[in-house]
Formats: sequence, structure tokens, C-alpha cells
Amino acid sequence: MPQNLYLILPDIRSCHNVGAMFRTADACGFDKLFLVGYTAEPPKIQIDKVSLGAEKWVPWEKREDIVELLRDLKKKGVEIVGLEKTEGSEDISKVEYNREKDLALVVGNEVDGLSEKVLSQCDFVVHIPMYGKKESLNVSIAAGIAMYQIHKYFVS
Repeated sequence: MPQNLYLILPDIRSCHNVGAMFRTADACGFDKLFLVGYTAEPPKIQIDKVSLGAEKWVPWEKREDIVELLRDLKKKGVEIVGLEKTEGSEDISKVEYNREKDLALVVGNEVDGLSEKVLSQCDFVVHIPMYGKKESLNVSIAAGIAMYQIHKYFVS
């Protein structure tokens, strides 16, 4: 199991989504959140209401530049995993992560997803297979599925 599992939230517009991801990160054993760019930070009533207190005990850090953060984490040996459906992305349930490295999951903005600059910094780009007509999920739902799948991989 890696020492640390991180969740990175770049430019998340909705405080509701931020709060939901705090709560789910806690439930899935993630160690820290990075709130990047214009992503709202606690204390904020809309975040606090949805996170149900998780924002008080889940460590978090505010950063302004996503590429700088990813470079800093990579220098520390952290494996970077982007959650985005791309031509080359892999089914999240079929990826084999490095069990010796810390891992950071990066989720995309609600409208634009992950930028090419972010994708180019990722060691893996993974997607959640869709079985209906829609091609995407709400970012907090997708992050929850991905965090659960990643945690499950490391404890199996």
C-alpha cells in the first residue's frame, strides 16, 4: 500500500462537488486533498454542509498552479493518475499501479475536464466505462468511483 493517496481538484466550480469529494476521500482512505486554482476552500457553508465535517480532519492544501503542483509531486516520486476519457485512456479497473509509490488522482473541471497540459503530466489516464447513453458522470460521483477503485486495488 502506498504511503499516501492524494486527490487533486483543479478549478472545480461547485462547492457542493468539493464538499462531496472531501467526504468521499475520507470514506475511501485518501490522505490529502489539493484544492487548485479557483476551487473553493473551507470554511465555506456550501462545502461544510455536504462534507459533514470531513473538511475539518481531512488534510488539504490550496495551490494556484496545477502544472507546478504535478511537477512537485512527480519530483517526490508520486504516481499521477488523471481521470478522463481520452483516446488512450485505460479502463480504471484494469490498471496496475505501482504499489510502492504514493498516488495522486487528478479529476477534471465540470465542463472542460483535464487540460492537455495536465494530461501530459499523468503517468496513467484512466476512465470509468459507461454503459448508458451519457458519456460522463458528475465530477464528484466519478471521483468517488475512482477513489473507491484505487483504494480497492491497494488493499487487495
